Order: sequence, then structure tokens, then C-alpha cells
Amino acid sequence: MARGWESKSVEAQQAEAAETMPEPKTRLSSEQAAHQRTLDGVRLTRKSVLHRLDSASDPRHRQMLQDALSELNRRIQTLESS
Repeated sequence: MARGWESKSVEAQQAEAAETMPEPKTRLSSEQAAHQRTLDGVRLTRKSVLHRLDSASDPRHRQMLQDALSELNRRIQTLESS
């Protein structure tokens, strides 16, 4: 009897999980996937630059990082609009 109760519980849990699963994402074309990877890479680089900017103390190094950040922001904007 306990065994039957367990299997019903597992079945109910599996049914509930199947109902709450999100819709599968649509597959991207190879061009779209490449574009998304590029955008993700630029965003990751931007995050790294921001982290380094927080800890930079030399004014020349900070300026270099701010210039890089401006360029990365421009690239992200361009990639998001295309």
C-alpha cells in the first residue's frame, strides 16, 4: 500500500512539473544565434570593464576604462538596434 501511494505522489509531481514548464524557446537561425552570442560577449566585457573601473585608482587607467565603456555601450546599442 505504501508503495502505491508513493507512485501516485510521484505521478502527481511529474504531472504538476509538466504543467508548469515554460514553453520551449523558438530556435534561432545561425545568423541570429551568432548575433546573440556577439551581443552577450559585448555585455560580458562591459560588465568586466565596470568591475575594473570600480577598483581603478590611476586617472589614466580610469580614463582608458571609461573610453572602453563608452565604446562598448555604443556597440551594444548598435547590436540591439539591428
